[in-house]
Amino acid sequence: MNIEQARFNMIEQQIRPWNVLAQDILDLLTVVKREEFVPAAHRSLAFFDTEIPLPGGENMLAPKMEARIVQEANVKKHEYVLEIGAGSGYMAALLAHKARHVTTVEISPELKSLAEQNLSDYGVANVDVQLGNGAQGWTGADGKAGEYDVIVISGSLPFLPEAFGKQLKVGGRLLAIIGTEPVMTLKLITRTSEQSFDTVNVVETVAKPLHAAAAPSHFTF
Repeated sequence: MNIEQARFNMIEQQIRPWNVLAQDILDLLTVVKREEFVPAAHRSLAFFDTEIPLPGGENMLAPKMEARIVQEANVKKHEYVLEIGAGSGYMAALLAHKARHVTTVEISPELKSLAEQNLSDYGVANVDVQLGNGAQGWTGADGKAGEYDVIVISGSLPFLPEAFGKQLKVGGRLLAIIGTEPVMTLKLITRTSEQSFDTVNVVETVAKPLHAAAAPSHFTF
């Protein structure tokens, strides 16, 4: 397989048609080598339009979904990002190239180690991988729930817990795939003031639920 040709084909045939047109994002997909974050057993699938299996029954999102999320997040160099669901570390690596710092939370010890190893091997220094269940929001080791400029949830949720809205700074953006099969929607939620949020339905899709995603209450934006 010609890796660079496969990467080019992925960008042109999968990602551009999904309205990922920002040149900086398309360039980023050539800078951060996706195949370096795919488990060795599945590396031949690195550029396929499919979710890729990870240890513990988890998945990497499809390439077009990863790219669309990063485009819609519109991360700036001074911003702090929270990701829920580190997986292999690939999404965190993409976000880290745009952000000041990324905190990514992973419930599986095995995947936490995998993400840390992949990010370290790739030389990504501005990502902190935390072990824990972030499906209801994230409280750090100090017991405090921080506020972030961008929150990315790398897995689907049946609905969005209220805690995530509270963890967004005013002007901050949250990207989450909300719903249950067969109807899920990637939503871009922007905190416009202390009390108000603006929600845009970006695209309909289907993605594997975030581990421990069951949430008894939801927040209406």
